[in-house]
Amino acid sequence: MTDAFTQWQADFRPLFDTKARQALDPLLAEAPARLAEAIHYGVGNGGKRLRPMLVALSYALSQDQPLPAPDSAFFAPIWPAAIALELIHSYSLIHDDLPSMDNDDLRRGKPTLHRAFDEATAILTGDALQTLSIELLARCDAHEPVRLDWIRDLAQGANRMVFGQHIDLNANRFDSLEHLRALHRLKTGALLETAVRLGARAAGNARLDELLAFIAPLGLAFQIQDDILDATGTADRLGKTPGKDAAADKCSYVTLLGLTRAEAERDDCLTAATAALDALGAAADPLRALAAFVAHRTH
Repeated sequence: MTDAFTQWQADFRPLFDTKARQALDPLLAEAPARLAEAIHYGVGNGGKRLRPMLVALSYALSQDQPLPAPDSAFFAPIWPAAIALELIHSYSLIHDDLPSMDNDDLRRGKPTLHRAFDEATAILTGDALQTLSIELLARCDAHEPVRLDWIRDLAQGANRMVFGQHIDLNANRFDSLEHLRALHRLKTGALLETAVRLGARAAGNARLDELLAFIAPLGLAFQIQDDILDATGTADRLGKTPGKDAAADKCSYVTLLGLTRAEAERDDCLTAATAALDALGAAADPLRALAAFVAHRTH
């Protein structure tokens, strides 16, 4: 399954980029040209596309369809939700990079949006992406109950992500691992949880309990690996500035636990995530492969 999933990922990313641009273009018909350019820059600036992939794979698992081709008609119902979620994620990165937040110059190996354009344009781009995500879902042709669930789930996930970001900005030190976990269940985990909710909603909420049990520890594994890469990676490999946690005296899994214990904590979270899929058998193999990718990625 690993080779098949790797190819599926490789096919999914450019297809997602094409569909996202196709979805945005009509919504931006009246936008000022420079702002539209900035929005496309912020959304199209590469990335793992992890959250849209989770929407698709959760939808497929909920219908016992392990790994349909990304461009198959099977996935047609979930593209609006997958794109809307990535618009929210893109906005969060644009604002996170601002001088008043993490103050970074690089994102995915390219200038952050406020460096490529200007700070005011970056703020407005993030503002627009939030409302564009809701407009996209409001206009889509999903059945009314599903569409309303999607809008609610997206709004709740975005709010929880913002709550986590606020906590992170206003407390540099935590006195326990549990406090750090609680922070990242919001800041990192909220949109990952939203992804599996969106996919399951479109399939009548089948497998939602199993998916939620899977994504909670996987979200922590994702963040721990981020912290490990910040401590050990290079700008060329990461596509962003490394070493920022230590430089800012910021609490992370590495600064709190040390590198070896952080790696062990990451592996424990990965084990818990995959264990949540045990009852689903081979149908969950794509999610197992995705989990391994998340926990051991190099960027």
